[in-house]
Amino acid sequence: MSERPRVLFLTSELPYPPHQGMAIRAYNLIAGLRERFRVDLYSLSSSPEAAQHAAALRQVCERVEVLPAPTRTRAQRVRALLTTRLPDMALRAYSPAFQDAVLRALAERDYAILHVESIEMAPYALAALEAGLPRRPRIVFDDLNAEYLLQKRVFETDLRNPRRWIGAAYSFVQWRRLARYERQVCRLADCVVAVSEWDRDALAHLAPGANIRVVPNGIDAAHYLGYTPDGEDPTAGTPGPKLVFTGKMDFRPNVDAVCWFADAILPRIQAHVPDVHLYIVGQRPSPAVQALGSRPGITVTGFVPDVRPYIAAADVYVVPMRMGGGTRLKVLEAMTLGKAIVSTSLGCEGYGLTPGRELVVADDAARFADETVALVRDPARRAQLGTLAREFAVSRYDWSRIVPLLEQAYGF
Repeated sequence: MSERPRVLFLTSELPYPPHQGMAIRAYNLIAGLRERFRVDLYSLSSSPEAAQHAAALRQVCERVEVLPAPTRTRAQRVRALLTTRLPDMALRAYSPAFQDAVLRALAERDYAILHVESIEMAPYALAALEAGLPRRPRIVFDDLNAEYLLQKRVFETDLRNPRRWIGAAYSFVQWRRLARYERQVCRLADCVVAVSEWDRDALAHLAPGANIRVVPNGIDAAHYLGYTPDGEDPTAGTPGPKLVFTGKMDFRPNVDAVCWFADAILPRIQAHVPDVHLYIVGQRPSPAVQALGSRPGITVTGFVPDVRPYIAAADVYVVPMRMGGGTRLKVLEAMTLGKAIVSTSLGCEGYGLTPGRELVVADDAARFADETVALVRDPARRAQLGTLAREFAVSRYDWSRIVPLLEQAYGF
């Protein structure tokens, strides 16, 4: 057991419980690695449940260290905007105490790999490179999105709305800074991990010569395939067809998606299916999302301990994403539960899906509404799409197929 290589895994928040994007990815990668590696996890958290969550993570990690997450005021963010050339994401999770703890761990233990999960944690990779360590580990940067392109898309979306032009100006600055910073990190890392071929190409364009490997997002297929409704259906009080969107609801691309859907798409659907009902499911809904819950035909749930009952109850799962990057785990969850999906091209990018076979793709509001209405009225077509989607997700994206790709990126 002692001969297993050591990995120091850094995350910007504790990857437990694995209920949303980064946490799902990090937890399942760590759980899969433990067969061949000894994994220590260093993470940031200010949650009152941090000690409880850290104890759960010790079931898959040899060592778990948690330090308080840094806080930044609006004034500090404005000051950084004016006095540095760094993007906001490079400062968001920076803590001198955490950096000291990471460098101390690297000096004291013989790590083969320093795994940096997300661009927020990249400052610690750069610090390790500059520290002059006697035994420098292989630095693996898991870039969950091609962040510079995500910010570029935010800028382009904001630019279309005059009320968002101030936000567009901010996004333009962040896009340009992110491109410079992400290029630097990709070039300095020993290996960069991308979540899709599309992201790999985007990062290769940004940083030619970088060593980039694809390690997709995955799904715990057994967790979804084995799901059977236990207890009352949380949507049982809704008589009409149900549309469902899930995600972390303070994440700006998700906020934009549901607001666009509620404003431009749902009224068109309601004109044909008056009793249709949209469920927006996910933790920390922003004020804009909370406000949608007052509209007829919309429920905003906030945090739920398990999204499966809501997805399972959906007649159609909707992914109206207009900004973002990487790949969306929500799509794999809906596919593995056998749901018919209507998505924008951006919402389903990176998985190699065939529009019309595993899901329906629509990029403008009118077509998105028409396709959703057509599926609501066609149970046989929904079942066909759901069956093919499930087969696709399970055959390609179970974590048992994904973790070996990360081990190869590690060089083992």
